[in-house]
Amino acid sequence: MYSIEMRGITKKFGTFCANSNVDLLIKKGEIHALLGENGAGKTTLMTVLYGIYGADEGEIFVGGKKMTINSPRDAIANGIGMVHQHFMLVQNFTVAQNIVLGMKNRFWVKLEQVEKELDELSAKYKLKIDPRKKVSELSVGEQERVEIIKALYRKVDVLILDEPTAVLTPQEIDDLFVTLRDLKNAGISIIIITHKLDEVMAVTDTVTVLRHGINEGTISTAETNQKELAKLMVGHEVLLNIEKAESQVGDVVLSVDNVHAIADGVEKLKGISLEVRAGEVLGIAGVDGNGQRELARSIVGLLTKTSGTVTIGGKDVTRSTVKQILDEGVAYIPEDRIKDGLLCEFSIEDNLVLQSTNDYKNGPLISRKKIREHGIEMMKEFDIRAKDVTEPVKLLSGGNQQKIIFGRELTRKPRLLIATQPTRGLDIGAVEYMWTRIEEAKQQGVAVLLISTELDEILTLSDRIEVIYEGEIIGKFEGDDIHKLGLLMAGVKPEETNKTEEKVKEE
Repeated sequence: MYSIEMRGITKKFGTFCANSNVDLLIKKGEIHALLGENGAGKTTLMTVLYGIYGADEGEIFVGGKKMTINSPRDAIANGIGMVHQHFMLVQNFTVAQNIVLGMKNRFWVKLEQVEKELDELSAKYKLKIDPRKKVSELSVGEQERVEIIKALYRKVDVLILDEPTAVLTPQEIDDLFVTLRDLKNAGISIIIITHKLDEVMAVTDTVTVLRHGINEGTISTAETNQKELAKLMVGHEVLLNIEKAESQVGDVVLSVDNVHAIADGVEKLKGISLEVRAGEVLGIAGVDGNGQRELARSIVGLLTKTSGTVTIGGKDVTRSTVKQILDEGVAYIPEDRIKDGLLCEFSIEDNLVLQSTNDYKNGPLISRKKIREHGIEMMKEFDIRAKDVTEPVKLLSGGNQQKIIFGRELTRKPRLLIATQPTRGLDIGAVEYMWTRIEEAKQQGVAVLLISTELDEILTLSDRIEVIYEGEIIGKFEGDDIHKLGLLMAGVKPEETNKTEEKVKEE
């Protein structure tokens, strides 16, 4: 028997069709992955099921009965809960207070009784949480547990999780998977929205792949593999790894010494020090929001440093302007390509020469012919897919937009490449392409500072790994013990990681 049947679901936003005649069948007591690249329609389909959006066409059946779901309240009443990628919690409220928010008759609820019930619920499903604690005192992993407990407290039969591992350490991911299996054994159906193939293979029973809003197929996880799923996601075969050359390490190109910086009135960098040499990739790992963005921006001069020094090729650039720093041979892939990397109303050809228009002059005037010839050449070299170089960047996919930034920055022949979240929001094919370009840059002697929250990316590309936590480099990661890396990401200092692992084993 199916707990959820979505039949012929179509959802449009203007002329854009996010879901086209999609069928999705969820069995009772299974973990079902909804897999696809960004923009494939996964979250849209689930927000239709949860009542945030109404479908333009199609039907929804819950437990075999046709239902009309016009709001999240309707969904909850029908036993459907959803944990969003960005948690819906009030930071200054306790766990128990957050649980009762939005419930009927909440003003007559005894908080002590709720706390007792939450203690029992968290013990039953091994979701360790103190219902009396304020949410602001909890880690990101604990906050996700609160969201899951909130859904369970409301007696859901179907639980939707939107990118549930995006901000978790490896240990927290393992704990989450244990919880999901317990929920499955209790008869609860779980739908995981994701793009991470290794996690799909690790924890799910069934996979449905969406591409361009269309259901490309539903498969038993036991009868498929990552290669097959990747092909369904992007429409062609994808290599899931790259050939990594041994580093030919040269002189120090970038040196960051005891840098402090403030953003939005808060100290985000608290004495960061690091070095990157020519011909190597230094990976900075960490849970999102621990100072990664501020580190990159402080190096390229977009964020003023309150103290400390930055040198490039031995030259002090601490107080230099952004242009002066870029002119020292620095290429920058920003975290937010739309906001910081592109002029989206401009054409492809114009975006490709934003930092080097003087190179395309014919006498005192800029030559449109030279810019166009350069654009055509770059589209070929970097596989930028569009009808022609005059197309506005806003009409391109995320992967093609990112290729423009990579192409523009790498053709400047940099000696230092700062790549911040370089593959965020990209499909597997585009990820493979970006990884290859970063590896090629390293082989050409470029010093690469790779800042990413994607552990696969850090582990695949980096020659050395350091971990950032609350604005500090907390330690270096060596070897292949992912759990030790997870402890560092959670703020456990290197000298304490062995003790922590021993304690976990004893428990």
